[in-house]
Amino acid sequence: MAGRRLTLGTFSVKVHSVVKFEGVSLVRRLFLFLVAASATVSLCSPALAGELFGGVYVHDVKLPTDKSGIENGADLQLGYRFGKIGATPLQPYIFGALNTAGQTSYAAVGVSAKFGSSIYVRPGLGLAIHNGSTADFFRPDKIAFGSRVLFEPELAIGTRINNRLSIEASWVHMSHAQLFSQENPGIDNLGIRLNLAL
Repeated sequence: MAGRRLTLGTFSVKVHSVVKFEGVSLVRRLFLFLVAASATVSLCSPALAGELFGGVYVHDVKLPTDKSGIENGADLQLGYRFGKIGATPLQPYIFGALNTAGQTSYAAVGVSAKFGSSIYVRPGLGLAIHNGSTADFFRPDKIAFGSRVLFEPELAIGTRINNRLSIEASWVHMSHAQLFSQENPGIDNLGIRLNLAL
């Protein structure tokens, strides 16, 4: 079935075929993107231990910063934040987010900075690649992003639990500011994530 697109009616019956057809190239692209981005940011980052982070996000929350709010499910996020770049507060990061409802999943790479100690703020800015629609017109069933590559600004407010563990309330936004097409509804995800220093 690798050469044919399966209909929605056969999706639940032939899920493995759909995953094989739809998922292999996407997983390969996301994997190559993550490997290339990881290699790039590791060249910019010192050989200091970073931190693993993971969280759960409400997918596609309707906020004033987007024009969507039509997808659902939760996003399971897992990533790695590298050590600081020199004497700056900047930390390169890389993560992937898988949507539990089969909606838009994505991977991102960027740079964040942490301000504060026991209570802190962490803004970040990155680039993301996603598996959602790139259509340049409105769709009522899913977000038509208008581009495969999106900007990924984010903001977190967190607190340190102990020397290695911290928890954050996090906002992740993705859009392209109409730089790549006229269709730019954007998406906002709100969640909680844990950080584990290595």
